[in-house]
Amino acid sequence: MASVLPKQVDVAIIGAGIIGLSTAWALARAGVRVAVFEKGVIAGEQSSRNWGWIRTVGRDPRELPLAMHAIDLWKEIQAQHDVGYRQTGVAYLAETQADMDGYRTWLDKAVGLGVPAQLLDREQLPGLFKTRSARAWIGALHCAVDGVAEPDRATQTIAKLAIAAGAQVFEQTAVRCLDRTGGLASGIMTERGRVAADAVVLAGGAWSRLFCGNAGVSFPQLKVHASVLRTTPVDAGLDLAINGKDFTCRKRADGGYSVSQLGASVADLTPDSIRLCRQFFPAWLSEKKYLKLRVGKRFLDELRMPTRFGANDVTPFEVHRTLDPAPGMKSIGVALDKLKQAFPAFEPAQVAHAWAGFIDVTPDAIPVISGVDGVPGFYLASGFSGHGFGIGPAAGALMADLVQGNSPRVDPHAFRLSRYDKR
Repeated sequence: MASVLPKQVDVAIIGAGIIGLSTAWALARAGVRVAVFEKGVIAGEQSSRNWGWIRTVGRDPRELPLAMHAIDLWKEIQAQHDVGYRQTGVAYLAETQADMDGYRTWLDKAVGLGVPAQLLDREQLPGLFKTRSARAWIGALHCAVDGVAEPDRATQTIAKLAIAAGAQVFEQTAVRCLDRTGGLASGIMTERGRVAADAVVLAGGAWSRLFCGNAGVSFPQLKVHASVLRTTPVDAGLDLAINGKDFTCRKRADGGYSVSQLGASVADLTPDSIRLCRQFFPAWLSEKKYLKLRVGKRFLDELRMPTRFGANDVTPFEVHRTLDPAPGMKSIGVALDKLKQAFPAFEPAQVAHAWAGFIDVTPDAIPVISGVDGVPGFYLASGFSGHGFGIGPAAGALMADLVQGNSPRVDPHAFRLSRYDKR
C-alpha cells in the first residue's frame, strides 16, 4: 500500500471496495494518475461480505448490459490471478406456475439484450442438479454463463491489478469532505491532509449518502442488514448457484457453501428511513415478503451521528472504520435447514462461520453511476442494492469512461443521479 500522501492526482476515489478499485484499475490502465482513499481496509465492508454471485439471471433489464460486460472482465481477471471465478451457472428454481410465468416475462426481455438464459422444465432439473432433490420443483430459470467468485480474494486482486497499473491505494485514510474551488470539485480533505484532484469519485457504499449530504448533494440511499453463513466442506454434488427463495447457496473454493436467503435481509428504522419514506415506500411494499423492518438501537445511533463536518473535524468515517454488524442467525439457520430438506446430500453440513454487512440500496434498486450535476468534477458510484460485486468490474469501467469523457461501452442513462430529482 502507498504511504506518502500525494499532493495532487488526476482522479481521487473515495472507497476501496470493488467499485472504487475497479474504477481505479480502469483509469490507471488508461494512464490516468489515480489514488484510492479508504477509511478502513480494502474490502472491509460489503465487498467481502456478499454472496459472491456473478449473475445475469433475475437482474433488472437496465443492469443487464453491465452484467454481460462484467462477465468478460471477470474472465480477464481470472486469467491473471485466481479469484475463484467459475462459470458454474445460476438457477432460480420454481415451485409454482406463477414462478414460471414471472421467469418467462423476465426472459422475454433478457433474450433481446443478448442474455443466453433459458427456462428448464421438471424433466431437465436432475441433469442440472447432479444430486438428488427432495423438493417438488417444476422448473427453473437458468443461465450457464453466470457464475461465482470469492469476494475478498477478488477485491484484493483488483486492488493489486490497479496498483500494478500505477494507481495508489491508501488504507486507514478517511476522506472527511470534498474540497471545492468556485463550486467545482477540486480535491478532497482527508484526515491526513488535502489532495488536489481534477475529479473526485465517491464509491463509499453504505456511507455515500452521509458524505453526499455533507457536500449538499441529495442521494436517496438506505442500508439493509444482510446475513450469510458458510458451511463446513461437504461433498453435496451441487456446483451451480441456486436461489430456492427460502434458501440460496453457492459452492465455495474451500469446499463449503455460502448459504443465505432473500428473507435474511432486515431494514432498520432510522431517521433516514423517515426522511426518505415517500421514495422508498413502494419498494418496501413490493419486497415486504423478504425484507423485514426492525426498530432498535440503530435509530438512536444514527440520530446521534453528525451529518455536517469539516476538514478539521473528526468525522463518523473515522469513528466507524468498518461496519461489522452481528449476523441474524435465525434467518440463515432456517435457510440452511431448507437447503438440507431440498437436497439431502447437505445433511452433514455444519455452520463454520456467519457474518453480516450493510447493503446500500436505492428506491429503484438500481445503482447510481453518474456525474453530480450540481458539483462539476464530482462523480457518484453507489447504491448497488446488493448487485455490486457481480457487476463491479463493469461498473468501474463505466465510471472511468464518464470521468474521462469517453464514449461509454454501456449506456449510462439509467444510472444517472438526476433521475431522482422529480421524486
